[in-house]
Amino acid sequence: QVQVVESGGGLVQSGGSLRLSCTASGQILKVDAMAWHRQVQGKQRELVATISIHGNTNYGDSVNGRFTISRDLGKNSVYLQMNSLKPEDTAVYFCNIRGWTASVGTFDTWGQGTQVNVSA
Repeated sequence: QVQVVESGGGLVQSGGSLRLSCTASGQILKVDAMAWHRQVQGKQRELVATISIHGNTNYGDSVNGRFTISRDLGKNSVYLQMNSLKPEDTAVYFCNIRGWTASVGTFDTWGQGTQVNVSA
């Protein structure tokens, strides 16, 4: 069984920065795509950023140029550096990691989410 855990959320003033971290644990053979999504209560989950198995990155329009996704495959970890934060970035941020395990084959696992609050 694979577990994914996020950390790094919190309260920050508008214009500030935060760095989110996410790590997958378990009998992981290889990690494939990794992504960050976010969700405001009552709204649909929104794609924030993705990084492919080849290291190609993609960003949602609302965060492009302000957020940076990166990874450390040796640690099965993905990060989200968030700069120039705005109040509209307030949301629960979820990490999603896909890959292969020794026991059950492919996995596609979400973390429990970490809250980010940006004050005006």
